[in-house]
Amino acid sequence: MLLTTIAETSEAVAGVSARRAKIAQLAALLGRTRPGEAAVAVAWLSGELRQRQIGVGWAALRDVSEPAAPVPGLTVLGVDERLAAIGRCGGPGSQAERRSLLSDLFGRATELEQRFLARLLGGELRQGAQEGVMVEAVARAAQRPAGEVRRANMVHGDAGAVAEAALFGGPDALAAFRLRVGRAVVPMLAQSAADVDDAQARLGLGTAAAFEWKLDGARIQVHRDGSDVAVFTRSLDDVTTRVPEIVEQVLALAVPRLILDGEVMAYRPDGRPQPFQVTMSRFGTRAGRASVPTGTGPIGARDRTAVELHPHFFDVLHSDGLDLIDEPLERRVAMLDSIVPAAALVPRLITADSAAAHAFLAEAVSRGHEGVMAKALDTPYEAGRRGAGWLKVKPVHTLDLVVLAVEWGSGRRQGWLSNLHLGAADPANGGFVMLGKTFKGLTDAMLAWQTEHLRGLEIARDERTVHVRPELVVEIAFDGLQASSRYPGGLALRFARVKAHRPELDVSRVATIDQVRALAIP
Repeated sequence: MLLTTIAETSEAVAGVSARRAKIAQLAALLGRTRPGEAAVAVAWLSGELRQRQIGVGWAALRDVSEPAAPVPGLTVLGVDERLAAIGRCGGPGSQAERRSLLSDLFGRATELEQRFLARLLGGELRQGAQEGVMVEAVARAAQRPAGEVRRANMVHGDAGAVAEAALFGGPDALAAFRLRVGRAVVPMLAQSAADVDDAQARLGLGTAAAFEWKLDGARIQVHRDGSDVAVFTRSLDDVTTRVPEIVEQVLALAVPRLILDGEVMAYRPDGRPQPFQVTMSRFGTRAGRASVPTGTGPIGARDRTAVELHPHFFDVLHSDGLDLIDEPLERRVAMLDSIVPAAALVPRLITADSAAAHAFLAEAVSRGHEGVMAKALDTPYEAGRRGAGWLKVKPVHTLDLVVLAVEWGSGRRQGWLSNLHLGAADPANGGFVMLGKTFKGLTDAMLAWQTEHLRGLEIARDERTVHVRPELVVEIAFDGLQASSRYPGGLALRFARVKAHRPELDVSRVATIDQVRALAIP
């Protein structure tokens, strides 16, 4: 299969909004793949590389200026191997070698293929092919029940391998995928609730639910098989050698075979949580899926950084030969409490009382945490899904900020001004300080309006960005702030999304950088 076929499908999928239409486009492509190609196609059309990280970002992509090839000739497997070769570059001269391989690849690509590769490598291939859509597409292409594909994917964690099995492995291939200690499981995720009352209504008024503190840490999944321990991140990267203290604590548990789900946190001396990026500093950016062998070398001999991590577990998927993912949460947490000491558990309250749940949320926030999780006690562990039985409740912050620039959209947003550059007022110099970007929360009507409005404020542009007079105020919702060396104010918004355009507000009403910094103080 040629790369251009996938690039064409990517644009076609991005150009339709209906879920069924996306599934049909993806299934048609997957039905044309050969063994080996399906795994690559599934990864790429999900916006990922099979190699996870290859050391190429937008900085490297900006240096590539090769003219496009006149006709397509790149194959899917050939490009995949070239990306793997780029990822293997290391040592003296590796930067130049990586740049040479990347330039050669782009020089052999057509304009359409160059555009696809740039978005894929830059992490901006957004076309609505989320995991649920891809599972349905694989099932349709393979003419298999979607439930079988979904189950295999959730216990195996590698959608590409599942696609290959479904398409080419025969009638019993999917049944071979089972929960296995040592192989990461796609984690269950949560939907959002507006507040505690909304969460209780959706889980069942008068019905007891489990409320847990929502920690702003790093999600981990820990597997233990005797003396071997493997620690995986939410994205299924193996980080075992980077968290020796977690390995030690799990080895101290009495149960020899386990799969635990939880979070790790770094804390300040006063017991309050460190900022998210302090915890994440222990993981770095080089981890690759299943790249670190477990159970090798004496843990005590490994160097530890100054940032000590503390685990907080909230679920158990396997215990001493017993798979638990299909068991109700009530049984799983009872099993968890019998295995893990209280100090290593996420604080939990099981209640049907609204006042108690509100007080529990208030306590979590007062201690510097994000909010709470509300979980139905009768739900199984829906690995890989954003299940209705798990709801996250977080206080939402809002700020009025000014638009400093805006980037052209891609895919189905092609031709619209989409990604907003957001700024706060800087009283020290009378200007504005950038705090980040967002394209989230914008409806088609909002996109159309802001495209027309911001064109009228244009003062300069380059290939990607239109710079505007700082006059349009937008109301921005966000989950928190984090330190950032990328922006001159030293702060960036987390999970920012547009609530409303506020053209009626004067720019003098936008938040100041000092007000924003005050929000960042715990």
